[in-house]
Amino acid sequence: MTGSDKFWALLGIGLDLSGAIAVASLAIWLWPRRERFGNVGTPVVVALFLTAAWCLAIASAMTGRLILLPSLAESARNLGWLFVIYRFFASDGRHASLAPIRPVIVALAFVELLHLGVDAALTRASFDGAFLRVAFESNVLFRLLVTVGGLVLVHNLYAGASRETRPGLRWPASGLAFLWAFDLNLYTIAYLGGDWPIEIAAFRGVAALALAGAFLLAIARNRDELRLKPSRAVTFQTFSLLVIGVYLVAMVSVAQWLSYAGGDFARLIELTFLTLASAFALVVLPSRRVRGWFKVTLTKHFFQHRYDYREEWLRFTRTIGSSGLEAKPLGERVVQSIADVTDSPAGLLLAPGEQGELTLASRWNWAEIEVPAEAMPMRALEVFERTGYITDLDDIRAGDDSTSPGIVVPQWLIDERRAWALVPLVHYERLVGMVVLARPQIVRKFDWEDFDLLRVIGQQVASYLAENSSQEALAESSRFEDFHRRIAFVMHDIKNLASQFSLLARNAELHAHKKEFRDDMLVTLRNSSEKLNALIARLSRYGNGAVEKLEQVPVLDVIDAVAQRFKDNPQVVVAERHDLTVTGNRHSLEQVLVHLIQNGLDASGPDSPVFLAVSADGLNARFEVLDAGCGMSAEFVRNRLFKPFVSTKNGGFGIGAFEARELVRAMRGRLEVESREGLGSRFVVRVPLAAAQDLYDNIANKDQRVA
Repeated sequence: MTGSDKFWALLGIGLDLSGAIAVASLAIWLWPRRERFGNVGTPVVVALFLTAAWCLAIASAMTGRLILLPSLAESARNLGWLFVIYRFFASDGRHASLAPIRPVIVALAFVELLHLGVDAALTRASFDGAFLRVAFESNVLFRLLVTVGGLVLVHNLYAGASRETRPGLRWPASGLAFLWAFDLNLYTIAYLGGDWPIEIAAFRGVAALALAGAFLLAIARNRDELRLKPSRAVTFQTFSLLVIGVYLVAMVSVAQWLSYAGGDFARLIELTFLTLASAFALVVLPSRRVRGWFKVTLTKHFFQHRYDYREEWLRFTRTIGSSGLEAKPLGERVVQSIADVTDSPAGLLLAPGEQGELTLASRWNWAEIEVPAEAMPMRALEVFERTGYITDLDDIRAGDDSTSPGIVVPQWLIDERRAWALVPLVHYERLVGMVVLARPQIVRKFDWEDFDLLRVIGQQVASYLAENSSQEALAESSRFEDFHRRIAFVMHDIKNLASQFSLLARNAELHAHKKEFRDDMLVTLRNSSEKLNALIARLSRYGNGAVEKLEQVPVLDVIDAVAQRFKDNPQVVVAERHDLTVTGNRHSLEQVLVHLIQNGLDASGPDSPVFLAVSADGLNARFEVLDAGCGMSAEFVRNRLFKPFVSTKNGGFGIGAFEARELVRAMRGRLEVESREGLGSRFVVRVPLAAAQDLYDNIANKDQRVA
C-alpha cells in the first residue's frame, strides 16, 4: 500500500470503529426501552447490532484480511433493515393495503442472497482480470439495486404515512435514507470508475454515526421540537442549486456517453448537445415563469402553509410604509402591497367617486388598460361592502355563480383577459376602494389561505386609505379656513377701493374742468369699478359654489359666446352643435367651458386642436371638451386636480378646476374627467335639460321631505 492508501485506511478504521461503538451503545441502551418503537423495537435493536458488526467487518477489511466478511455483514445489515421497514409498514396496516410492499422486500432480499452467493463463489476460484472486472461490476450493480430499492421503500414509508404516525417515522426514515444514500453515491462512483474508491469508502463510518444519531432523536422525548424547519428562502435556494446540479450531471453524463461512441461525428453531436443545453439553460432558467413554477411547486410540496406570514407581513410594511422622494404614491403602494401576495405583476386601485361609484384612482405597472370614467357602478358595490368577497374573475367568465353569489362585474373587466381578481378594501363596513389584480405568470385557484391573507391585508390598507382621506380633508379644511381669513381682508380693501373709485368718478363729473380729461377719467374709472365689483362677486362665491340664479339657457348662445372668446385661436374647434335648452346660469356655464378649453390649450401643442361639442344625453345636455395634450395621471386626477390651492402652473391659484366643478354642481350637473398621460384629456359637463326641470324639482322636494 502507498502512503496515501495507508492514510485513508487508518482514517476508515477510526471512523468505522467509532460508528460501531456508537451503534452498539445505542442498541444496548435501547434494548430495555425497545417498547418505544412498539412491535418494531426488537427488529430495530437486532438491525443496530448487525450494523455495528458491519462496521467492525469493514474495519477488518481495511487491514487486508477477512475479505468475504464485510460482504456478508453488509448483506446481513441490509436484510435486517429491510425487515425493520416491513415491520414499520405492518405497524399501521399498510403491508396489507399496499400489495407491492411484500414482493419488493422479498425481491431485494433475493438480490442480497444472490450477491452473497456470487461473492462466495468468486473467493473460492481464480479467474483472469477481464472476468474479475465483469464480476466486480456485477457485484456493484447488485448493491445498487438493493440501495435504490431501500431508498424507494423509505420514501414510501414516510410519504404514505398518516399524519398521526408520520412524526414517529421522521427520524428513523432520515437515518436509513442517509445510510443508503451514502452507499448509492459510493457504488455509483465505483461502477463509473471501475475501481473501489478507497477515499470515499473510508467515510462509511460517518453514515453509521448519522444512523445512530437519527434513531437517538427518534426516541427523544422532545423529538417533535427537533423538527427541521427551513425557511422558504433557504428551500428555494437549495432547490435551485439542486436543479443546477441535476442539469450539470445530466450534461456530463450525456457528454460521457457520446464520447464512448468515438469518431468525429460523435464529437460533433457532443458539441451540439452542449451548445443547445447551455442555450436552453440561459433562456429558460432565468425565466420569471419558470421561477414562478418552482415557487408554487416547492410551496405546495415542502410546506404545510402556503405563506411565510412573518416574511409577508415584513414585506407589506416595507411597501406600504416606504417614504422619501423616490417613494411611490400611496395608491400605487396599496396596489403593490396586495399584488406581491399573489405574485401579480400589475394592478389597479378603484376608489369611490362623487356619486358613490368607483373610479380609477391609481395604476401600478398597468398603463395599457383602458378604464372607463365609471369603473364600477354604485349598484354593484353593495355585495362587496357587505361581504368583503374576494372575486376570481375566471369564475365569473365561466358563469360559475356558486362561487360568486350576487356579484356583478362590469363588462370591461370581463373583456380584459389579463384581469384576474378583485380585492375589496372594507373599513368599518364601508367600501373605501377596490384592487384589481393582473394575472400572474403561474395561475392557480384561490384557497382559504389566500382568502384569509388577502382579506387581512385588504382591511389594513383600507385603514391606511381612510386615514389618508381624513388627513387630506383636515388639510383642505385648514387651507380653506386660511383662504377665507385672507380673502376677507382682500375683499375689505377692494370694497374700500371700489367706493373710492365711485366717489372719484362722481366728483370728476362735477369738478373736472377739461372735457377731454374728464371723459377719459370717467371711462377709466367706470371700467375699473365694474371689474372690481365683478371680482368681489366672484370671490364671494368661492367655497360655496353658488350661482346667482338658475334659468333657462339656450345652449347655442353659450357655445357662440365661448367660440367668440377664442375666435382668434384656430386651435379651438366646435365639433358638434345641437339646439338645446338647459336649466342653469349662463355666466357660470360660460366660465366653466372657457376654463376647460383654456386648460386644454395650455396642455396642448401649438398645432394640436381642442374640440368642443354638445349633444343630448338622456335628461342632460352633454358638453365635451377634448384635447390631445400631455394628459394627466390617474393619481393626479384623483388627488390633485380638484383640490383647491394645488396648481401645476407657475403663479396659479389652484382654484380653477375646483371652482368649475362647484359651479357645475350648483347647476345640478356633473363634471367628469378621463385622461391618459401622453394621449390627452376629455372633460364632460352634464347639465339638466330645461324639460327635466320639473322632474329634478320633484326629486329634490322628496329628498327634503325624507330628511
